[in-house]
Amino acid sequence: MANFTAADVKKLRELTGAGMMDCKKALDEAEGNVDKAVEILRVKGQKGVAKREGRSAENGAVVSLIAEDRTSGVLLELKCETDFVAKGDKFLAVADALAAHVAKTSPADIGALLASEIEAGKTVQAYVDEANATLGEKIVLDRFAQFQGGYVATYMHRTSPDLPPQVGVLVELDQENAEVAKDVAQHIAAFGPKYLTREDVPAETVENERRVAEATAREEGKPEQALPKIIEGRVNGFFKENTLLDQAFAKDSKKTVQKVLDEAGVTLKRFARIRVGA
Repeated sequence: MANFTAADVKKLRELTGAGMMDCKKALDEAEGNVDKAVEILRVKGQKGVAKREGRSAENGAVVSLIAEDRTSGVLLELKCETDFVAKGDKFLAVADALAAHVAKTSPADIGALLASEIEAGKTVQAYVDEANATLGEKIVLDRFAQFQGGYVATYMHRTSPDLPPQVGVLVELDQENAEVAKDVAQHIAAFGPKYLTREDVPAETVENERRVAEATAREEGKPEQALPKIIEGRVNGFFKENTLLDQAFAKDSKKTVQKVLDEAGVTLKRFARIRVGA
């Protein structure tokens, strides 16, 4: 049996994020040498990356980074397999580093992000694979949003007090208004609109809603002459449920979000909402 202490195991766990038994085995193989044990765990971890590819990564965290002048911001989701890893400092440090990299490099899309260099000679994909190895779980980066140019704000929501934020919202206004930005971002977090305006809804989606509305009305035996009005009413209902500016405002259901923005004299240019695993 190699000569190592509980303190050595603790140190190795802190350095790598690996499980206790894996740390003990690595220290045993390394004859108590912590640095060598770190290498052993990294090698074994990299070998295990492919084995973890088929696993489900539905836990994780959403992190954000807003510039001091509030003219740009990043929202990023990093997924893992368990909530235990999701709330760990090492996992969150990886997520924060990735968000900072996005803020610095402004990649065009997820493919460009994964292919970019986060460290000398190391791509983001390699960086994520390294986290996969050291944390011992499947780690997935496949979603981020970045806004630049207007007044950018964020709202982060915890679904459980012992977990990192599971829902994140990024909004961009045409001018500074911290109160409205916060209120609208909280509304988006709660109601999950899919589109900003009616014009943003794909035409095929609207047509499908019309077909469903007509088929439903006919199934219900509605009179033929009433169908056009019923169909348009139900399509309008779809817009009110799914387009942000048409939704009833969370803090005052008598007003739409559009009305709240108009009264404040600001325009919401765009928004992004990310919920872990959704």
